[in-house]
Amino acid sequence: MTTKAQIFGATLPVPSIESIVGKFSDHADTLVRVATGLFLMPHGAQKLFGWFGGYGLEATGQFFQTQMGFSNGYLAALGAGSVEFFGGLLLALGLFTRPAAIAVLVMLAVASTFHLGAGFFWTSGGWEYPVLWAILALNYAVKGGGRFSLDNALGNRI
Repeated sequence: MTTKAQIFGATLPVPSIESIVGKFSDHADTLVRVATGLFLMPHGAQKLFGWFGGYGLEATGQFFQTQMGFSNGYLAALGAGSVEFFGGLLLALGLFTRPAAIAVLVMLAVASTFHLGAGFFWTSGGWEYPVLWAILALNYAVKGGGRFSLDNALGNRI
């Protein structure tokens, strides 16, 4: 399929990129959803289980309380770790996608506030990384899991 494009006043037939890549839209969206979920899970595993070089729930809870100012650091670490690990798993599976994405979005919005003072760049502890993940979560909170999700297979419309 071709379309017409105006180039320097001339109308030229050009191949339509939509006809070439459009049929892969659902696949690409699924890949981004799965990657988003899977990339969040190790962060939760660090907090909850001490995996991947993390400190586990007790030490992370102490950090959240003494360094970040949470009144109950243990519960804050449990909540953040659970959202990252279990919410990430649900996103990857496309199961209860919208509620999981909303939980991730809220958690990352809160996390972003702790990074504001460090500027933009993540390499300096800035807000770039948590805001990027929050935007990805927002996308799935709005769109849902998509064609290749367990939600779609099960008829979940939440």
